[in-house]
Amino acid sequence: MLRVTVELLPGGRESEKHVIATADIARVRGGALPDYRVALNDAALGEVGERALVRGYPRRAGSVWDLVARGLATALNRGREELPPRPVKPEVTVHTNEAGYRYVRLDEIPEPVRTLFDGTLAGSGIPDHGCAFAHDWFDFLNGQR
Repeated sequence: MLRVTVELLPGGRESEKHVIATADIARVRGGALPDYRVALNDAALGEVGERALVRGYPRRAGSVWDLVARGLATALNRGREELPPRPVKPEVTVHTNEAGYRYVRLDEIPEPVRTLFDGTLAGSGIPDHGCAFAHDWFDFLNGQR
């Protein structure tokens, strides 16, 4: 079995690295053209995509990176060996309350962005239950949270 581990090194510091995702690629049928089962896991989101199968892969004909890329693509795109469409920045309505504070409603943010954003809100004030201040949302989108 292959395990591909994605580590985050905040500010490039090796001492602060932590695993943020893994991909497990396991041979489930042998021979000259084996099949491989692929499972993706994200530390924040849990299992990502679908458990997928790369069928009849000529394992000695290419680089391990080719198998990894095909495994990732297959798991992310409902079993097809191609990348899904590129994600787009989510468009979320910004509301204003009676006091003039701008906010977003968490239930209006699509997944998986909602879960990732919600994880950055610890210690932040909120304008109402299930909401976040718009400036926190914009900071998150700009990579500042």
